[in-house]
Amino acid sequence: MDGQLSQDEINALLAGMTTDDGGGGGDAPAADAGPAASGGGGDIDDTLLTDVEKDAIGEIANINMGSSATTLFSLVNHKVDITTPNVELSNWQGVVSAYERPCVFITIKYTIGVDGSNVLILKEHDVMVITDLMMGGDGTNTEGEVGELQLSAISEAMNQVMGAAATSLSTMIGEKVDISPPVATLEDFADQDPGKIAEFLTGTFVKISFQMKIGDLVDSVLMQLYPIDFAKSLYDTFNTGASSDSAASSAPEPAPAPAAAPPPAEGVGMVPPPPAADMGGAPPPMAGPMPQAGYGMPMPMMGQPMANMNVQPAQFQSFGVDMSALAGGANIQLIHDVPLDVTVELGRTIKPISDILDFSPGTIIELDKIAGEPVDVLVNGKYVAKGEVVVIEESFGVRVTEIIK
Repeated sequence: MDGQLSQDEINALLAGMTTDDGGGGGDAPAADAGPAASGGGGDIDDTLLTDVEKDAIGEIANINMGSSATTLFSLVNHKVDITTPNVELSNWQGVVSAYERPCVFITIKYTIGVDGSNVLILKEHDVMVITDLMMGGDGTNTEGEVGELQLSAISEAMNQVMGAAATSLSTMIGEKVDISPPVATLEDFADQDPGKIAEFLTGTFVKISFQMKIGDLVDSVLMQLYPIDFAKSLYDTFNTGASSDSAASSAPEPAPAPAAAPPPAEGVGMVPPPPAADMGGAPPPMAGPMPQAGYGMPMPMMGQPMANMNVQPAQFQSFGVDMSALAGGANIQLIHDVPLDVTVELGRTIKPISDILDFSPGTIIELDKIAGEPVDVLVNGKYVAKGEVVVIEESFGVRVTEIIK
């Protein structure tokens, strides 16, 4: 051999294949190929998305996941960190080779604003931790397998998480975006037909990977899958909205057309010389017509003496409030029909949860007021009066005995 590799041999090495020992010249048969290093396991057309589209989709996913992390934090009460996404094209074999099994697939469909769906993939252990935290645990009860209870809980969690992401997406594109309730399923990948999960998984799709951390309990990869068409529509919508906003903000306001200066009439523009006293003894200006200010004509210089003008202080209308009219209740008529909640509070007490759980029909609760003491009257939650309980035919009533100042 001459020490050089043929193009076929280079392709075989890059694809993880080997050639015959005596190979030279590039005619040796290649062994069966395994999954490609790019996560493919099959041919992936990298031209389906440009680098600009990938960057834009990654930015959209990053903003959405920022809102999702905040929502997930409120559900699990632990710090949630989701790192910057990695966007690439993949297919089903690439997902199978890159993710642990079994795992939970969560399908989300958009119903308003954008048309499409996407799939979230979570590891089984991560789902057990999240659902245990949601149910009041410490996140360590991860024994066993994911069941219907965990699938229902993670569906509700993702409903709120992706709802927050939809709100962020709505803000970006300027239209209302809504989703249908997510559907969670436990998948093992073994002999699995991806078309049963989502039709777009049978071909090439967009794979967005996030590094997700939940306190010290979870440190793994969260995966989000987009159809190519849906990813492109997101890019087009986002790009169109950004372009229109930029154009609207950068468009200069049209300048008003200057009015043509009318030709000076005879005798117009003649400024009489002011008295010498007004000019401080300065010699009077030269008499003659003054040119009108317009295009091609010089404007008067600042500080130049001007003709006599009648200057007087500006007069403003008084806006003082007539307090006597308000004191007489003239304007109170405007709010006479506003309804207010009137509440009569008989008394209060504080009980521990253990006592409250023991409540049953017949339980007697002792209040903080003695018998015969006036009850409190509250209007919209504000304490305004005291009163005594009376009976009016078959209904209770309260007779006001004191107004609180």
